[in-house]
Amino acid sequence: MDAPTSVAGRSTVYAPNAMVATSQPMASSVALRILQNGGNAFDAAIGASSVLSLVEPHMTGLGGDLFALFWSAEEGKLVGLDATGRAGAKMTPEQIRADGFDRVPGSGPGAVTVPGAIAGWGALNERYGSMSLAEILAPAIALAEEGFPVTPIIASQWSDQTAKLKQDPGATDTYLIDGERSPEAGEWFRNHDFARSLRMIAREGPAVMYGGNLGQTVIEGLAKLGGYLTLDDMEAMEVRWVEPLSMDYKGWTVWELPPAGQGISVLQMLGMLEPFDLVSMGHNSAEYLHHLIEAKKVAFADLARHVADAAHMEIDPKALIDPSYLESRQSLIDPNRAAVRVEPGKFATATETIYLSVADSDGNMVSFIHSIFGSFGSGVVVPGTGFVLQNRGAGFTLEDGHPNQVAPGKRPFHTLIPGFVTKNGQPLMSFGVMGGSMQPQGHVQVVLNMIEFGMDPQEAIDAARFRHRGALRVSVENMTPALQEGLETLGHEIAPWKTTSYGGGQLVMRLEKGWAGASDPRKDGLAIGH
Repeated sequence: MDAPTSVAGRSTVYAPNAMVATSQPMASSVALRILQNGGNAFDAAIGASSVLSLVEPHMTGLGGDLFALFWSAEEGKLVGLDATGRAGAKMTPEQIRADGFDRVPGSGPGAVTVPGAIAGWGALNERYGSMSLAEILAPAIALAEEGFPVTPIIASQWSDQTAKLKQDPGATDTYLIDGERSPEAGEWFRNHDFARSLRMIAREGPAVMYGGNLGQTVIEGLAKLGGYLTLDDMEAMEVRWVEPLSMDYKGWTVWELPPAGQGISVLQMLGMLEPFDLVSMGHNSAEYLHHLIEAKKVAFADLARHVADAAHMEIDPKALIDPSYLESRQSLIDPNRAAVRVEPGKFATATETIYLSVADSDGNMVSFIHSIFGSFGSGVVVPGTGFVLQNRGAGFTLEDGHPNQVAPGKRPFHTLIPGFVTKNGQPLMSFGVMGGSMQPQGHVQVVLNMIEFGMDPQEAIDAARFRHRGALRVSVENMTPALQEGLETLGHEIAPWKTTSYGGGQLVMRLEKGWAGASDPRKDGLAIGH
């Protein structure tokens, strides 16, 4: 869709006690209800995530992974959670090649890794929640049983995946009306199998997925289709509590999670860009966009070569954001000419994701991202479960000797990156932008919109974005002839902008008193508070 404009955009939402921003109104309303009923930001984030798993099934679900970056008011610190599943015991380069693939499958049973999201829900709930998991999941269960009207953008994206869903009987039965078509905007949709799976999780806890009845059903179904997971792989699922990485930028400290995610590229881009006088260039001018695009190319070159499961990286991730190293990398940015630089391989491209942000009256702030990777993930739904399994295995490479080469028990390269900002050691903003390789580009653009150009939260989310597509190709929303000419003079090749996805962002910001929230009009979302 066309980018929003200053003439007909949204306004920032303000509230005194708490704030929610998600990509779907029903998820926002459920999270708000949880907060109003005495739950905290962690309860609300899980509740919103469970609803989004139902109403945005092409983006997220019980078969995916999640990450969270949050301020714990009680502990007075920023905490990171990595709920990533690993590759299965049978997911070896040799087996994949023997099965006739020249790369890790992008869809189907061979792309499925252990789903970590339910374990992530459980870990957050156990350590930080104030309500039971059964209470938190109740609204999503009711919605799945009683049904809901599908919103317009979701209906359009769902329709685009009809052919993929028809390739798997379980997906056809679960997500297509009469096995033939996707639901239209405003049409009622129910998912009784999803409700049944959520009830099992509510009743028995996350263990039901990791060795219990639900997990056994998933593994047995995958085995019939030729998947690489075993029940032992499911039972071995463990979340990681991780130390976030940061970069100071003109008084703001921007935080990202460490690898195997791509968040470190955000910090690299900001570190390379800070010495430039971006304001004098003018917002979204050809000169300004050129510098951001070139910084992205440099950061993504490092991303493609070095970033993998942290246990398998050949370098310390912190070395990639060392000031002296970034100074040497910044020297590669030619202010007068676009560089031809190869985009990362297939393991660092497209993804479908939900991002949400929640803050409560106690001062907890949760930056939360949950995904099944590609649209409808692997495209595989084990009959009776009501949810699609992720294709996160596609995040690996088969390249021998690469730190991200697929191997049993290894975490794949991940695109998911929740963002956070502190100022003077205190929490300021939880934010995120969805969309695969668009995520780091979106993080940087939103942050610079606010720091360099003084935009308020909604203006920063609304503002037109660029997306570098690879090599010299770039798309820019609301492209004008003058801007196109300016970028082409610098050597960029302009790709069509109206058919490009620029992600969807959510943002919650702490004020001196109260909260501000923003939700991206590129999605069906809603920021709302009380």
